[in-house]
Amino acid sequence: MRCPKCSHTEDKVLDSRISRNGDATRRRRSCLSCGYRFTTYEEVLRAHLKVIKTDGRHEAFDRQKLLSGIERACEKRAISSMEIENLVDALVDEVESEYEREVSSDILGQKVMDRLEKLDEVAFVRFASVYRRFRDVNQFVNAIQDMIGKT
Repeated sequence: MRCPKCSHTEDKVLDSRISRNGDATRRRRSCLSCGYRFTTYEEVLRAHLKVIKTDGRHEAFDRQKLLSGIERACEKRAISSMEIENLVDALVDEVESEYEREVSSDILGQKVMDRLEKLDEVAFVRFASVYRRFRDVNQFVNAIQDMIGKT
């Protein structure tokens, strides 16, 4: 494993743990050259799931892209990184078990919104505003009224 700080290729594993509900192994490493400590994850590669975008393009499913979108929606909210990781892990597991090769971005976005709505209403509205491409304040108001109507 290449050190992210000095690019040296020799390190030692300090600790290994099972993570992501047994789907990955988390390893704490230390670079033998500079001593920098970093974390790596080892996981089974699954069949390449594709996301069908609204314009018809096919794009490789990217867990990191999903994670960063959800993290942006949850910025400055009282939501721990562990809660976000668990949400993403559950989403990935659900999508990979329901869809073998392809999933539409509409379905994926709706699954994210369903989970965010239960986790944090502000994060839900933030994500919805990007996902649904809100163009004005009225669309925000409508989304909030729909959410209030459900409770």
